[in-house]
Amino acid sequence: MRTIQVGLLGCGTVGSGVAKLLLHQNDIIQKRLGAAIRLKSIADIDVHRDRGFPLDSNLFTTDARSVVDDSDIDIVIEAIGGTDMAKDLILRAIENGKQVITANKALLSDQGSQLFRAAAAKHVDLGFEASVGGGMPVIKTLRESLVGNTIACMSGILNGTCNYILSKITDEHCTFEAGLNEAQKNGYAEADPTLDVEGMDTAHKLAIISTLAYGSAMNLSDIYVEGISRISPMDIEFADQFDYRIKLLAISKCRNNAIEARVHPTMIPRDNLLSSVNGCLNALSITGDAAGDILLYGRGAGMMPTASAIVSDLVDISRNILTGSVGRIPILSFQPESIRHMPVIPIEELVSHYYFRFAAMDQPGVLSKIAGILGNYRISLKSVHQKGRKSNSSVPLVMFTHLAKERDVRLALSEIVKLDVVCDAPMLIRIEDVNGGI
Repeated sequence: MRTIQVGLLGCGTVGSGVAKLLLHQNDIIQKRLGAAIRLKSIADIDVHRDRGFPLDSNLFTTDARSVVDDSDIDIVIEAIGGTDMAKDLILRAIENGKQVITANKALLSDQGSQLFRAAAAKHVDLGFEASVGGGMPVIKTLRESLVGNTIACMSGILNGTCNYILSKITDEHCTFEAGLNEAQKNGYAEADPTLDVEGMDTAHKLAIISTLAYGSAMNLSDIYVEGISRISPMDIEFADQFDYRIKLLAISKCRNNAIEARVHPTMIPRDNLLSSVNGCLNALSITGDAAGDILLYGRGAGMMPTASAIVSDLVDISRNILTGSVGRIPILSFQPESIRHMPVIPIEELVSHYYFRFAAMDQPGVLSKIAGILGNYRISLKSVHQKGRKSNSSVPLVMFTHLAKERDVRLALSEIVKLDVVCDAPMLIRIEDVNGGI
């Protein structure tokens, strides 16, 4: 029976999960693959740390290059994170003719084109299932299951930290800060949560799956990104009052040979399946012209879900090695010569329904001033709601709009914020799949 030799770069949370899964599931993997997978070498800066399960100390080295240069190793798994070192090691492994697997979404979304070109030139596979959605088979679904579909749109919850915080605010009526503290205490948020709560982690993932879905090279800078740090319990309460939930959504659409790609807090109807995805769970809805709507749902991060996705790539690539069919599936779903650069629709061109919340002085004529400016920019109101007075004599004034263009909305709000009867910066939340409940 053939043995596939594997080198692992990094044995932190994700790398430890991969090693654990390969050890504990060795028998079932071998039965399904028809070959043995042997973890030959592990590179890590801390070779003595207790990983919580027995690992042969002889496997470890602090020299990552010795792993990628080992002629006996067939597949290299990159789990060190970051960009510069990870990129250099992946390129070196590819140059040495090795198959590579990574979960490094930041690297792939920012500099993936160089890695993909290098892998194609050397005729090696580059697996990255774990880069989006953890244990959910997002990459496999787009590259294989939906290969006969034209993808119209995708929308999803792709960051468990943000989803956990928003769920806490919704269920416990706490502030954003309290929800974040709880997420950090439970290990769902990093000490510096900026990448998560400001939407960049989600944008990394959206860039990857948009490229796979549409066959267009997507740059991270093409994606409009907005985080959740300004969402308040009051916004959650108003959303709930009108049968909406607020989620940080990744939204990607292809229409008229142009791509719409954005990440921002979004109000969605309570009967939308994504609205019931709570806690640290992830979900992605994909619409294909033949398959219709598909929903993938599961744990989007964590040691074992991520390890599961990496081992999925490991077995797929091992099968390719065994059958001499490396490169059977195009890395980016489309053949390299078919990858094009489709225009990206600027956020200013978005047409949507909107939720506005103003902190306005409680005096006559305020509503007419605000509504008048909105009307000047062709923004019509569907409903207006006012809550109780605050201690500073301002009141929350909430408006839901009919369809409006983002450019007009921004111009109108820039005028409204200058009014002496408006106390703070307005809150804006876009609404998807509007129902008739307002």
